[in-house]
Amino acid sequence: MRPVSMLDLVDTLDPLSEEKVDEPFRVLIIDDDPRICKYYQMILSEAGMQTMVCNKPLEAFQVLSEFRPELIIMDLYMPECRGKELAAVIRQEPAFDSIPIVFLSSEDDLLKQLDVMTIGGDDFLTKPIRPEHLVMAVYTRAQRFRSLRTLMLRDSLTGLLNHTTTKEHIAVEITRMRREGKPLALAVIDLDHFKAVNDTYGHAAGDRVLKTLSSLLRQRLRSSDVIGRTGGEEFAVALAGVDADAAICIMDDIRIAFSKISHQHEKGEFTAAFSCGLAIFPHYGDLSSLADAADRALYQAKAAGRNNVVMADG
Repeated sequence: MRPVSMLDLVDTLDPLSEEKVDEPFRVLIIDDDPRICKYYQMILSEAGMQTMVCNKPLEAFQVLSEFRPELIIMDLYMPECRGKELAAVIRQEPAFDSIPIVFLSSEDDLLKQLDVMTIGGDDFLTKPIRPEHLVMAVYTRAQRFRSLRTLMLRDSLTGLLNHTTTKEHIAVEITRMRREGKPLALAVIDLDHFKAVNDTYGHAAGDRVLKTLSSLLRQRLRSSDVIGRTGGEEFAVALAGVDADAAICIMDDIRIAFSKISHQHEKGEFTAAFSCGLAIFPHYGDLSSLADAADRALYQAKAAGRNNVVMADG
């Protein structure tokens, strides 16, 4: 019996990992009335959704960054600020501008309902609402958002975040770490001699190597970490709350594990490796300087012989 090759295994498991995207929809409820929030939370939780409550609209952006909802339920009239104004501000933030916003209010004036829809509302539901109506409205919009987001924000080959989305998510994480006074490690990864892999074994084998590395990154890193494919054989990883020493250990462990994977091909067995450059926020205080420092460290890793991890000076 022929041994199972890593390339065949990745091809077999990849569709299964896509199907696992049956994770609960994440719904953020913004309403100043805790009793109302608890009621909606109970209905949606019983329907299998993951919910988060925000009773203070002015804290909504912090909750958005940490919870990353796929749909927002928002009251129209709240003491700290009106739902209309809050929705308008959310729509100005690139990381959140496409999240569906469903207003849920006792307001029954059609003109006022249409008015709030023009500034970014996706639906307007009136109180009181039947539980099954709420569940269906939330489910259909969250499902549509997830499908569109996958098409727009994900790399089609690996399923990781694409270049633009990776940068946006890292920027959000830097803002959060600055607010919390914590470090963030940015890792820039580049496969070594990848052109030679494609030339020798073909682009199909090269694609499977990319998918193998993507799967390994997802397995070894936290679900909260930002992982993206930023170029042909280039990846970026943002580790929030991780300092320099821990980041080196994490990325070096992944590097070693990847370099030990044996890739089977009709022309023969081969291995692949990557080089990695690291830089730490807040020593580099913004995304541009952080990325530049990680790129320089990656260049040093390549110059030092490849298949290693280098931390940027400082």
